[in-house]
Amino acid sequence: MKTPSEDVAAEYPLQQLPAQPPALAERLSQTLLTLVASPPESKALPCAQPAERARQLAGEAAARAALAAGSLALPPGPLGWLTVMPEMLAVWRIQSQLVADIAALYGRSAELGQAQMLYCLFRHTAAQAVRDLAVRVGERLLVRPATTALLQRVAGQIGAKLGEKLLQKTVSRWVPVLGAAAVSAYAFYDTQQVGRAAVELFEREQLLDNPA
Repeated sequence: MKTPSEDVAAEYPLQQLPAQPPALAERLSQTLLTLVASPPESKALPCAQPAERARQLAGEAAARAALAAGSLALPPGPLGWLTVMPEMLAVWRIQSQLVADIAALYGRSAELGQAQMLYCLFRHTAAQAVRDLAVRVGERLLVRPATTALLQRVAGQIGAKLGEKLLQKTVSRWVPVLGAAAVSAYAFYDTQQVGRAAVELFEREQLLDNPA
């Protein structure tokens, strides 16, 4: 099933866009490592029905992400290219806060580290990359020790994947109204998927290995 952004990309070929800079994947990977270096604080409190409250928070976060992404996607043409990275960062920050809030609902904020954050943020968009962070053991999920080398390697793989998606995003800048709608819709969907990944990670008696 194609996402809204992919439908737009199919109609407006990438030949119209500037070539991907060689250092783009590295820039994205470093941005991600900086983003997850310190998980955001959460004001959420543990509750009796964390899954239900998590769905509510995911819906609210998805709406904020859609508004932020859609607004930043409105500038047309070359001017719009300058808003691609700010758009992605704005959505990632909203999603990071969502993951932190869901961890707090389950009373597991102390276990939320860089590996858990990367897993929740990109499990659905870069599954091949984050599979090195976690393995299933029966019904449990074991998050492997988050060594610096492992985090850098996973972030690099995610950065390469995101570099491809970033080029697709630039297509929307040529069709501001339609493109902004597609970007907004995908940000909503993407944030909901992040919420689902976080719930899956924290709702069961799962093993989380996140050494300092």
